[in-house]
Amino acid sequence: MQHKLTTPVTREDLAPLKAGDTVLLSGIVYTARDAAHKRMMELLDKGEELPFPVEGSALYYVGPTPERPGEVIGSAGPTTSGRMDAYSPRLLDLGQAVMIGKGARNQAVKEAAVRNGAVYLAALGGAGALMAACVKELEVICWEDLGCEAVRRLKVEDMPLTVILDPHGGDLYHSGPAAYLDSLN
Repeated sequence: MQHKLTTPVTREDLAPLKAGDTVLLSGIVYTARDAAHKRMMELLDKGEELPFPVEGSALYYVGPTPERPGEVIGSAGPTTSGRMDAYSPRLLDLGQAVMIGKGARNQAVKEAAVRNGAVYLAALGGAGALMAACVKELEVICWEDLGCEAVRRLKVEDMPLTVILDPHGGDLYHSGPAAYLDSLN
């Protein structure tokens, strides 16, 4: 099933999603990779605010390439999400609702997604130009010294994503192969 979502999202917005569904995501999406996540944890440890509103937010694990003249963003394909596993449960518990990347997640992230009614969406790896075409506006909001890993505020329109972890404990990396093997019998 295909769903259209606009950020920020609520638990109620995400509740109908099931592993394997597709999502066309619009609204504001923040970018952050491992270096930015480490800095976010340092801020939280000091009792300071994050550089963006976390409640209902979507975080895309991407380090875009520089844009060409006339473009909003360069290639914007996902990075491996597992590098954020140590940080994601804390952010989900603070209200982050959507994680976007590629690759499997650990058990702690899966449990935090269910506990918070959040989702993990996969962006198509190797399709950085497709993902970039969905970005209509870009603003670096902090840690410009991190280069491609700086936190950016993206305005996206109909970003095509696949639900990997749903808010009910569904995991496409488990159910997908099982369904395929069943179809062979």
